[in-house]
Amino acid sequence: MVVPAKQALGKAPSKHDVPWLLLMFSLPAKQASRRVEVWRKLKQYGVLALPSSGYLLPNTATNQEHFEWLAAAIRKYKGNASVVKVNDIDDQPVALLRQRFREARSRDYQELQRELRTKSVKANSADLVRLRRRFQHIVNIDFFNNPLRSRVESLLNNVDGLAQTIPSAAGKKRKEYLNRTWVTRPRPGIDRVSSAWLIRKFIDARARFAFADDPRKVPNAVPFDMFQAGGFGHRGEDCTFETLRKEFAIRDSKVAVIAQTIHDADLEDEKYGRSEGIGLDRVLIGWAQEGTADEELLRRGMEMIEGLYQAIT
Repeated sequence: MVVPAKQALGKAPSKHDVPWLLLMFSLPAKQASRRVEVWRKLKQYGVLALPSSGYLLPNTATNQEHFEWLAAAIRKYKGNASVVKVNDIDDQPVALLRQRFREARSRDYQELQRELRTKSVKANSADLVRLRRRFQHIVNIDFFNNPLRSRVESLLNNVDGLAQTIPSAAGKKRKEYLNRTWVTRPRPGIDRVSSAWLIRKFIDARARFAFADDPRKVPNAVPFDMFQAGGFGHRGEDCTFETLRKEFAIRDSKVAVIAQTIHDADLEDEKYGRSEGIGLDRVLIGWAQEGTADEELLRRGMEMIEGLYQAIT
């Protein structure tokens, strides 16, 4: 039985799930070039190499197709290969495996982020096309929603001039945003948890929050930090928190300090020289890599921002 991707990846496996696919293979020593070819494919698929041998992927239809195709190729090269559906691995708990997958994607995102920050990448350039393709490939093998994804996507969109145009809300009646659901992507990081805190504290105390990769999946919700027209997100050099503060004309002096803190933590440009948010950001990333649920990440993050707010004198 192949478990649907949403079921396999979105929750801890039940006793009826088969959450993992394991590829085991061997090739004759004289097939060195074929071994390199196989390894390149495995890297492309985003596999996790187990210390005891074998290569692991979450059990989805796409991943099963990848492994079965590769196993057939290995047998064609006079090697042996088996694709096995695995419930658990005694020395590799599920939480540890998920963390290792997230750490691997963190390295990918961080490398791409460094290249975006250090190279002079221009809109509509060949470099930007290449980096976008690389980003999309990482997203395709980001099986457990690494929290660094939104940060890199924001950098790409800023380079490409796709920072969204935000409708002015300051001149609107705030009641238009009361009793609403606000939607953002899974695995909220520092900008999104602080934005949720700002929404709940200064815009609508009864605001509800949902998570989706596409805001259309939550009809009538207000998107934030989703890079979708009609919502609230990065604008120019501002992070989402700064956009919300300006658009809703929130003039609390302590919020102004937090806006600078979140900007420096989210965009990492040291614009305001405030480092206190970086530690909060690292804590959120650590919780996300542990597999903490989106709702719990948001709750904990909002509590941290409230603590920061109360500490500012």
